[in-house]
Amino acid sequence: MSVTILEQAAIGRPITRLGASMYPIYMPAQGLHFQFATGAATGLKVSEKTDAEVPTLQVTNPNQHPVLIPEGQVLDGGHQTRTVNVSILVPAGATIDIPVTCVEAGRWGGTHSFTNSDRFANRRIRRAKTEGVINGLQYDENRRSDQSAVWGAVNYELHRKGVESTSANFRDIEDFARRDAATAEAIEDLVRRGPLPGQLGVAIAHGRRVVNAEIFASHEALLANWEALVRGIMLDAPGNLNVRPSATSVLKFLRRLAQAQIVSRPGVGLGTEEHVRSSRLVGHSLSFHGTLVHASAFALAA
Repeated sequence: MSVTILEQAAIGRPITRLGASMYPIYMPAQGLHFQFATGAATGLKVSEKTDAEVPTLQVTNPNQHPVLIPEGQVLDGGHQTRTVNVSILVPAGATIDIPVTCVEAGRWGGTHSFTNSDRFANRRIRRAKTEGVINGLQYDENRRSDQSAVWGAVNYELHRKGVESTSANFRDIEDFARRDAATAEAIEDLVRRGPLPGQLGVAIAHGRRVVNAEIFASHEALLANWEALVRGIMLDAPGNLNVRPSATSVLKFLRRLAQAQIVSRPGVGLGTEEHVRSSRLVGHSLSFHGTLVHASAFALAA
């Protein structure tokens, strides 16, 4: 199954907090013919390689079923904090190398292992990374991003929130949530609510502008990543806007994603990647056994 299935997507009524509106996304039944796990409680082991290098980490899946690492997931620890470049379905019992990008420019050294954090990188960081990967695929297959562009996005996010970080670590943006009561309250409320029954994804609008969308293969997969997504969404929120969101704009955004130019590649683990680009957005998806496992997309002008 391809991102083209998003032409059949439906949306529900949004929840708006701090100027960010979260639209639930519903999809026609795809038929999930395999079991997989995702989220922070999978037991996946992530570590630096023996000869540590910035753009590559090693993962081991000790489970008897595949594990999904979504694009944009932040990994804490190691020699520096990283984010995952593409969505990866790690085979059961396998050890593989995965492409990552640094989101902590001022540190190299520390522990060997990582933890799967409760955070996705903010959309500007993920957008810069996704654009870099798409551009790089024109020349080789290593799925590396534009590291300098990602560092620029990290610095922008830290500055925008007034966060001082000695190592320019994206994770330090959490300091803003700890000192801003409205953001902390919004995160707590949305995490507690969770996704609606049958919901598979979420589209985000800032006022009338649709800025990004995220879709998973199952409600359970969305639920397992819900807190990480909510933290990213609320720490990216623009503040209280008085402009009403537009459901029509959300459906147009999903159609543009479904109709965008596609570059297909074999997945880093299982499945097939689709890298998508149009004049208005960039995105990425992973499919396996006829099922769209994960997709994400980001508006270029927002």
